[in-house]
Amino acid sequence: MVQRFHVGERLSEIAVHNGTVYLAGQVPDDATQDIRGQTTQVLAMIDRLLAEAGSSKARILMAQIFLADMTDFPGMNEVWDAWIGEVPGHAPPRATVQAQLARPEWRIEVVVTAAA
Repeated sequence: MVQRFHVGERLSEIAVHNGTVYLAGQVPDDATQDIRGQTTQVLAMIDRLLAEAGSSKARILMAQIFLADMTDFPGMNEVWDAWIGEVPGHAPPRATVQAQLARPEWRIEVVVTAAA
């Protein structure tokens, strides 16, 4: 059985199947902020969605990070390191790539897969 949360016409924010939580790509609500602000927003959304699905950042299996500009890599890492450092020993596998995001004001999008 597949459970879906926040189902829209185009996508669901969360799908849970066989004990695995899949999140849609998370983007900032307030894209006027710099990379640190946008990353903070996105990671807070991930925390909220994982909790709703009965998981947490300590259970992330894989994170995929898309940056509009790789010059934002250090600023993003600064926020990421503080966030993931809250659960020592649980840094997940991760990939970071530069990509043209769907909206030019977005600097970051993050996709997460986690254990339920």
